[in-house]
Amino acid sequence: MMIQYKKSLIILFCLLLAVAVVAQFRTQIFQQNIKTLQVGIQGEKFLLPVIELGGDNIIQIQFDEMSHESHAYTYQVIHCNADWTPSPINSNEYLSGFTTADIADFQLSVNTTFLYTHYNFTLPNNDMQFKLSGNYVVHVYEDNNPDKKVFDACFSIVEPKVAIQATVRGNTDTELNGKLQQLDFDVQLNGYQVKDASSEIKVLVRQNNRIDNEVRNLQPTFFSGSKLSFINNRSLIFEGGNEFHAFDISSVYAASRGVERVVYNQPHYDVLLTEDKVLATNSYTPEQDVNGRFVINHQESFDNQNLEGDYMWVHFKLATKEPFFDGLLYLGGEFNYNQLNDAVMLRYDANAGQYYQSVLLKQGGYNYQYRFVPKGQKSAIVGRVDGSYWQTNNEYTIYIYHRPWGERYDKLIGVKQLQ
Repeated sequence: MMIQYKKSLIILFCLLLAVAVVAQFRTQIFQQNIKTLQVGIQGEKFLLPVIELGGDNIIQIQFDEMSHESHAYTYQVIHCNADWTPSPINSNEYLSGFTTADIADFQLSVNTTFLYTHYNFTLPNNDMQFKLSGNYVVHVYEDNNPDKKVFDACFSIVEPKVAIQATVRGNTDTELNGKLQQLDFDVQLNGYQVKDASSEIKVLVRQNNRIDNEVRNLQPTFFSGSKLSFINNRSLIFEGGNEFHAFDISSVYAASRGVERVVYNQPHYDVLLTEDKVLATNSYTPEQDVNGRFVINHQESFDNQNLEGDYMWVHFKLATKEPFFDGLLYLGGEFNYNQLNDAVMLRYDANAGQYYQSVLLKQGGYNYQYRFVPKGQKSAIVGRVDGSYWQTNNEYTIYIYHRPWGERYDKLIGVKQLQ
């Protein structure tokens, strides 16, 4: 009996180890001295980091290290499966040129209360070109030691083979024009050969680039020789939510949108945002937003906003008479890469009657949401604080992957953004 028990423990340990090794990559920072990681398309402020294979667009990755000290950073590019786990193919199958490179483009901040060094690099470049479509992660590490992780930055390369037609409606299987949104879409194959859609095609759907409520493992409701239809699929019913909150900290001299006041508390600036309130019982009100994104901007910059923009402690406040006892409340948005972690978990002050949190952010304009995670769950809901409405303007992104029988990697054959 004891031998069998020990065998069971060994098997369980091996399974847990396997899960840990085959982890899903996501854009995230591992060192506290790294701030404002931006992964996007060079020259574009609000597009997702998706480029065409062999196209003209370039992935740009920027970040700040919070000192003027010298650091040696190296990056490695890894090809991933549709589920963002490492693919089994070798680097020489998906890359031409070198497989690793040093980050040589860096500059020191100028006239800022927080010292930082701004780093920048682009892909593809003269030393590294891509051969295959699919998901990619850039693994950045320090001192030529891959175990000394700095951050992971995710992006995708598409080879457009199919056309995606999509719509969002408030009429769902569970309600009519209420709190939810139904996403429907067709994939037009346009002569592209798919023998068995149920086993060869993989689909990923994200709402506002969130990871906690993304949808995978979808099966078409209808498949013909020329079209895959994903219609009336209950897995594609999303909470409508509400438009994002916004604030602008581009200037230290004037309180802009969402800002109550900016205060200089030597040696840095504090930004007190306008106090938010629980809006779950209110009706929908249209507001302009950018679905969770942020942009770096410094109104008084003379030369380079990336170097002259300062860092400020931004203080968030949400008024409510009592805390939510059935779960935890987080801030959400691209500024935190849509993660639900301690850095953005709100605390409750009973004396002030409000949730609060402070985040160190670089000057610019930001969107954010209040995301509530019920006990025992991993996905967040936004309706608890801000209400949920079918009219809300959300962004949906549909990724279509194909792995034909016998292939060893997932091609990304179509991407559709719908707003």
